[in-house]
Amino acid sequence: MAEHVGPAGNGHTSPAVLAVTPAARGVVLEARAQEGDAEKLALWVEVTGSRDGAYTYDIYFQMAADAADSDSFGGDDELKVVVPQASVARLVGARLDWSDEGEGGLVILNPNTPPRADVFASRPAGDLTGDLAQRVLAVLEEQVNPSIAMHGGRADLVAVEEDVVYLRLSGGCQGCGLATVTLSQGIEVALRETLPEIVSVVDVTDHASGANPFYEPSKK
Repeated sequence: MAEHVGPAGNGHTSPAVLAVTPAARGVVLEARAQEGDAEKLALWVEVTGSRDGAYTYDIYFQMAADAADSDSFGGDDELKVVVPQASVARLVGARLDWSDEGEGGLVILNPNTPPRADVFASRPAGDLTGDLAQRVLAVLEEQVNPSIAMHGGRADLVAVEEDVVYLRLSGGCQGCGLATVTLSQGIEVALRETLPEIVSVVDVTDHASGANPFYEPSKK
């Protein structure tokens, strides 16, 4: 039977947040045994963003004592499992399992999916007066846009819903084949480093209509 992770500190395992199968549990315990102070380490599982219509994750060992009251804390006496509060809603009903496909590895089977970008694709910018929206705008204007402007691009904030940020790219970024890389490795990293409460950054750009998909700076 899979172990379940429930809300921290309440002594219950229902509603389940994340189930850990026996196969995955065995692999995790074996890996943890190689770490120092292994018995003090919990398995932490968190959502780091989204890509291709699915969430992306980070799975790592960290001291169980580092878990906050708002985190989901569960497992058993031998293996504690922590889901940070910001990831709880996105992992409810998910399962950590072991896959034998290829070289094998831990996999997360999650019934939850990121918000659809096309919901915001044609929507004008909404109310951006909230605290998080204002801080996102500051990062975009001070860090992101000066950087991508060198390639003729710009990122504009369309909406912030809870901890999901919706951006529209324009200029050299609209229709660019590297737009996904720019978003995930550049823009999203900058936003999440400054604003760790952001869980996902969604691109709502209509890249098909980009007038300048392969921008080159003008030659002098």
